[in-house]
Amino acid sequence: MNRLADSLVSFCTEKPKLIYILLLILTVLIGSQIPRIQIDTDPENMLSAEHPARVFHNETKTKFAMHDAIVVGAINTKNENGVYNQQSLTAMHQLTDAIMQIEGVIKPDLMAISAVDNISQQTGGGIRFEWMMREAPVSEPAALAIRDKIERLPLLYNTLVSANGKAAAIYVPILDKNQSFNIAQQIRSEIAKLDSNDDWHITGLPVAEDQFGYEMFVQMGISAPLAGLMIFILLFVFFRNIPLIIAPMIVAMATVIITMGLLIGMGYTVHIMSSMIAIFLMPIAVVDSVHILSEFSDRYKPGESLKATVRQVIGHLFVPMLYTSITSSVGFYSLMLTPIPPVQIFGAFVGSGILLAFIITIVFMPAYLSRMSDESLQKLQDSLHKDEGGSRIAKFARGLGKFASGNQRVLLSFFAILFVVSVWGVTKIQINDNPVRWFKQDHEIRVADKVLNENFAGTYNAYLVFTDEQQVKGPELLSQELPAPPQALNDWLVDSFSQLQTLSVPEQLQGMLSNIDDKLFSDVDEDSATWLEQYQQLNEQSLHNSKRFQTPAVLSYMSELQVFFQQSGLVGKSNSLADVVKVVNRELRSGDAQDYTLPDSNNGVAQTLLQYQSSHRPNDLWHFVTPDFRASLMWLQLTSGDNQDMTKVVELLNQYIKTHPLPAGITVDWAGKAYLNVVWQENMVAGMLDSLISAFVIVFIMMILLFRSFVFGVLAMLPLTITISAIYGLIGFIGKDYDMPIAVLSALTLGLSVDFAIHFLERARSVFAQTGDIKRTFELMFDEPASAITRNALVIALGFTPLLFAPLVPYITVGVFLASIMAISALVTLLLLPAVMTVGKKFVFKLPQSNRK
Repeated sequence: MNRLADSLVSFCTEKPKLIYILLLILTVLIGSQIPRIQIDTDPENMLSAEHPARVFHNETKTKFAMHDAIVVGAINTKNENGVYNQQSLTAMHQLTDAIMQIEGVIKPDLMAISAVDNISQQTGGGIRFEWMMREAPVSEPAALAIRDKIERLPLLYNTLVSANGKAAAIYVPILDKNQSFNIAQQIRSEIAKLDSNDDWHITGLPVAEDQFGYEMFVQMGISAPLAGLMIFILLFVFFRNIPLIIAPMIVAMATVIITMGLLIGMGYTVHIMSSMIAIFLMPIAVVDSVHILSEFSDRYKPGESLKATVRQVIGHLFVPMLYTSITSSVGFYSLMLTPIPPVQIFGAFVGSGILLAFIITIVFMPAYLSRMSDESLQKLQDSLHKDEGGSRIAKFARGLGKFASGNQRVLLSFFAILFVVSVWGVTKIQINDNPVRWFKQDHEIRVADKVLNENFAGTYNAYLVFTDEQQVKGPELLSQELPAPPQALNDWLVDSFSQLQTLSVPEQLQGMLSNIDDKLFSDVDEDSATWLEQYQQLNEQSLHNSKRFQTPAVLSYMSELQVFFQQSGLVGKSNSLADVVKVVNRELRSGDAQDYTLPDSNNGVAQTLLQYQSSHRPNDLWHFVTPDFRASLMWLQLTSGDNQDMTKVVELLNQYIKTHPLPAGITVDWAGKAYLNVVWQENMVAGMLDSLISAFVIVFIMMILLFRSFVFGVLAMLPLTITISAIYGLIGFIGKDYDMPIAVLSALTLGLSVDFAIHFLERARSVFAQTGDIKRTFELMFDEPASAITRNALVIALGFTPLLFAPLVPYITVGVFLASIMAISALVTLLLLPAVMTVGKKFVFKLPQSNRK
């Protein structure tokens, strides 16, 4: 391995300009793909297109003509009648008309006070459908009259207008959820034109996701350059030599540009996770460069051969850097084991980016260092060795070494207790996510979500789909219940329909029977007529029975389930076919509350639905039931988009079904964005656990192979184990939700925590082989090696600090916890390993005979 490194370094130091040119060409060519970037923030893509839950969700949307919708809300707390005043309702009417003119809005399905029907009894009997607010009210009494109408219609009450009367909403269905941000911006422009004292808000998962994509794109253009600037400043503080620190910055920038160019050029969209690739790679890419610069500055003396020193440094660090790069990439490659496509892509490209950074470092750094001037090298020596005590980092490292050597058993006890407490904290972790919480609390989307859900039954949608799985009797089964047709009938039908030669195929018989008119029916003999009557009766009965969602028993079950959901407190409101039937049935009878019930026969239900289709919005019926009445949808409104709350609703349904079995042949399944978020998060948690365990085992085996020692393999895993448990234990104690960014941090922890341990253990074993004295070994270890580890920890930790100023919560989360991970892993490495190695010296420093001096 060292021969390979020596040959490579020799070539690079002899042909530096060629290295520069090749790196430049590669970066420019691949980087040219970046302008083709496509942003994707749809949580549905957390699941593969073939996932059963996603397939069923899309089938449900198609079957029931459900669309993603933007929710526009008006709040009026100043008027004693809330939004039921002339000015507010006039503004609502004007805005509804304006929204209907926006391209991409599905006008027939838009729900607003002025776009829905009032259902009432017609004078003299019958039922009447009229627009709820055809024109804006001309007086305050007219506005209050609208309140009275809405409060009589459960389908609209607490959906279009809040129960407290302080808020009104417009539900804006859209053709393409990727246009929701643009449509929301147009709606905001229309709101600005209104003469209104109301407070207006826009929310809904589609607009939240699309707006996040817009802001994520902006954040990508800010955070990565800021991270680069922060790293540049840190390196300048460490080395005080601008020509020298330009090298690691070139390595980092080339790594980021090439990796992102490959991602985009290969046709992948940039999701919330892949948008962080540049932020992750920027600090990680300079780690090996910092190690090289630290050791180079320590080894190089003025007058010595520059190229020889470079070869010596790379030769010494090549194997540790190779293994740290591999282990870091393994940590991220393990994410490819998760069933979440965006996480797989993120893991694949960050892992590959780390290996790319190693290759560029090994090739570019020797070429660059070999061309440095004597003046720059002298400045480097002066800045790092300007006083006998060394730099502040060197002083800190030596102080840490003294503390570690003087408190070994105290440190062992502390870390043992920390581990136990951390494991306890891990058990308290709450798995949860909500796309709206990706924004800060004062963001307009977050504010709108809070205000509207405080007033309405809920702006988050879940769909519970009921399906009749019973087999419908077709012609073949029906014909089996009757004797064969009389021969005379058979002959007569063949003569009447000359295109047929036989009646052996039941489907053909069914097709002919459906075309028989009364005249032909009267022409057949008595036996044939009797057979035809029996067949038609069976056929009508079969068709009648197949329409399960016209039966009072099934609708009653759904209605009782709705009451159960409402009483649970988890569901703000639900709407189903049963509500439609009960409203129309009430108006067909007395119009009073006591008749707000289901009819007692199938024909009664069918009559109410037939009447409903005389409204201005007859197609609304098909949002709740399919035309064959074999499937029905219950629309649940939730005030929370948290996955935890949706999970509780799912569990609630399961408990209800156990005590109240579904009608025979009826099955239920979930659809809707709120439910899909639960599914992909469950997959993420299970996938992350599998990937973490797999990567942990792989890295452990690699450590044993690297050090050719089981003991050193265990030592290398100690900082990783303590760091992961401490970070996730802290998350459990502070109540931070275990969401996607938190889950992915386990890969970074696994990769980088072991890096510090590899460098520390490799140098410690090498130094001990030279000194043969443990005390002297650790005195030397807390000189340059500990300083290099500290510098790297600071570069990575502080390199992520620009994320703390991001307007998006996932970026802030990553910034905070990455800084914590680096600080903890570096401290554990520098404090725990010396203590364990000293206490267990009989096992640790039992070196092969060939390594002893």
